[in-house]
Amino acid sequence: MGSEAAVATSNDAGANASLYDRLGRRSGIEGIVEVIWSNHTSNPTIKQRYVNSDPVKVKRLVTEMCCAGFGGPETYSGQEMKAAHKGMNINAEEFVAACDDVLDALEKCNVGKRERDEILAILYSLKSDVVHL
Repeated sequence: MGSEAAVATSNDAGANASLYDRLGRRSGIEGIVEVIWSNHTSNPTIKQRYVNSDPVKVKRLVTEMCCAGFGGPETYSGQEMKAAHKGMNINAEEFVAACDDVLDALEKCNVGKRERDEILAILYSLKSDVVHL
């Protein structure tokens, strides 16, 4: 998918639909993850964190995590957040930069405000599992 991936919003998928459905299911989430990856790897604050990573693996795991966490049928096969980020010593500035990248990707993919707000709340709920470990 291109950086302008169209995804379902709360108006398209129904107010009671899962976040997974409202984002366009797996294909919509994959498109969003592509834009997030592009943002992260070009962001001067955090791009160095991704230099030695396997893009295919990272994008697959992030997609799985989002699909499972947003109400989809997928299973997340990666580590728990604390284990995955242990020893990385991610600081608050890097965390905010990553969140900003996600929000930018969501806007580029035409994700609605309701969905952006839900995802931002999810990200901040994970902060203690990611920062300063």
